Amino acid sequence: MILLYLESFGNPKKFSEIARRVARTKPIVAVKAGRSTAGSRAAASHTGALATSDTVVDALFRQAGVIRTERLEELFDVAALLSHQPVPRGPRVAILTNAGGPGILAADACEANGLQLQRLSEDTRARLRAFLPAAASVGNPVDMLASAPPEHYRRALEAILADEGVDSVIAIFIPPMVTDPSAVAAAIAQAARTAQGKPVLGVFMRTEGAPAALAPIPSYAFPESAALALARVTTYGQWRATPVDPPRAIDTIDREQIRRVVDRVLSRGGGWTSAAEGAEILFAAGIESAPSRVAVTLDEAMQAAAAVGYPVALKALGPTLLHKTERRAVCLNLSDDAEVRSAYADFTARFGEEMTAVLVQRMVATGVEMIVGAVQDPLFGPLIACGTGGVLVDVLADTAFRLHPLSASDARDMIDELRGSRLLRGYRGAPPADEAALREMLLRVSELVSAAPEIQELDLNPVIVLASGAFVADVRLRIGAEIPERRGRRVDY
Repeated sequence: MILLYLESFGNPKKFSEIARRVARTKPIVAVKAGRSTAGSRAAASHTGALATSDTVVDALFRQAGVIRTERLEELFDVAALLSHQPVPRGPRVAILTNAGGPGILAADACEANGLQLQRLSEDTRARLRAFLPAAASVGNPVDMLASAPPEHYRRALEAILADEGVDSVIAIFIPPMVTDPSAVAAAIAQAARTAQGKPVLGVFMRTEGAPAALAPIPSYAFPESAALALARVTTYGQWRATPVDPPRAIDTIDREQIRRVVDRVLSRGGGWTSAAEGAEILFAAGIESAPSRVAVTLDEAMQAAAAVGYPVALKALGPTLLHKTERRAVCLNLSDDAEVRSAYADFTARFGEEMTAVLVQRMVATGVEMIVGAVQDPLFGPLIACGTGGVLVDVLADTAFRLHPLSASDARDMIDELRGSRLLRGYRGAPPADEAALREMLLRVSELVSAAPEIQELDLNPVIVLASGAFVADVRLRIGAEIPERRGRRVDY
């Protein structure tokens, strides 16, 4: 394996490419220093480069299959597991203990870090009942009680490892006065030889640590440490088992039209595009948005509403009206001319010369509100974002990032990371939304960034994901000069 202590990246893109290739066969474990403001200053004075955004680093590691640890101690906890045990085939873990408290703490730590405490099969439970005391628990965790002799550890661990529903086992021992720790360690090591590719971790809660007889089983002083190390390695195993998606060319993007709009914006010095220009770029990229028209007078607004079809939304436009919800610059579900006239008059009274035009947009049916976007990072290049959108985007901070370009598996993993993915998959009886359409939009945004590297910021919020299809309800797009290619240079910011 490869263990890394990192403060900065010289060429993140090259690092990602190499790490993604190497990690398929050789685990890479990294601890990243400089996550805090003070840590960043210290790293800068030591290496000559400030630590980069922690969110971006996390995205890079996830994409490349790098096992990220929070502390140096955890780095070596993970290394001890990888050095001596196979990578788990899945997240299902069983806990064997002679004390209830540490078993419960281990269970809590496992579930908090994404592992599953699988219910043992009836056959396994019957095998355990055959020799354990009646007061012992044969659930999961399996609590053999403090009186458990070494032979019970061996037989119980063999039975659990034979269970097809178990991918890994944590064996915990607290030394009572009557039990020899070395004998228990030897029993665990003997049983682990029947593991058939399933990792076994030991927890010996004693000041002397684990006896030598436990080798080659890695040992931890506390159950939480073992659970966290196992969770990190399990996540890596799931990444490694995921097939590599071949690049998928999107041939329905009008790159020439995108270039024409981008060049037009650049010719006036760049900056935020108009609503019409943003809509034009989305259309050329094959990204669906609600039918809309820009109007500069009330009469034009009335004509636009009739053209796109009621009900409509009316949005005030202007250089200072970027965050429309906060400024109450949006009126929804306007059902007739009278309501459009009233909303327009309200905008005129409140915004005055701030408002240069209005956007008249057909209302989209109710769906799950998400955000899709892109941003240029000074060192890492383009980043693609997906998260829970609408007014909740800042409240929940539920956003996943990946480095450009995206693969189909990247788009899938981004959505899986989100707490809001439950809303997409049918929450509390609601019908599931078209998750495939959202993934397609992410891939098209990535392709759009390839076609127009001058895109500095792109916010599609909200994206309304329906039972069939996904539509952009609002777009903010900023275009500027392309950042020169990064060739191993460090960037301070």
